Amino acid sequence: MSIYTKTGDSGDTSLFDGTRVPKTHPRVIAYGDVDEVQACLGMVRAAGLPPDLDDMCVSLQRDLFALGARLADPSHKIAKRVEKIVIDDGSIARLEGWIDQLDGEIAPLRHFILSDGCAAGAALHYARTVCRRAERSVLLLGAEAVEPVVIVYLNRLSDLLFTIARAANHRAGVPETQW
Repeated sequence: MSIYTKTGDSGDTSLFDGTRVPKTHPRVIAYGDVDEVQACLGMVRAAGLPPDLDDMCVSLQRDLFALGARLADPSHKIAKRVEKIVIDDGSIARLEGWIDQLDGEIAPLRHFILSDGCAAGAALHYARTVCRRAERSVLLLGAEAVEPVVIVYLNRLSDLLFTIARAANHRAGVPETQW
């Protein structure tokens, strides 16, 4: 199978249900932004993380692929068939558990901090901002176009990315820069 299909050469693409839409369609932008968060986490992992944080990021990358697939499937034709596309309340509880776990090893936040630190920490802060953009893009689709769990997941994910960034910087011995 060739990587190029030429079906998008005129500026449109197919959603999972076969609908052709412009590549500038809000749904395509939303799942593209989610894909960008996933790619940011690849950069984070390349920068080097402790094994437990790396494992979290791999899991998040998998979740983001599933979330992007859900966004590309407005008719829910594929989601019911593919088990790995599940994003549910359990997914959100897992993120919250990781936040609570990591919060226990970092100092309480008493000031705003700049997005910096070690390479992985700074990249995680960047991933957090891309995640916030993805959340806004998904919200622009409208409440009726997106399952509520998707919005909650993205909101919690940005909190988790902030917490992982702080933990990565703490473990690397790099102090936070107060604003």
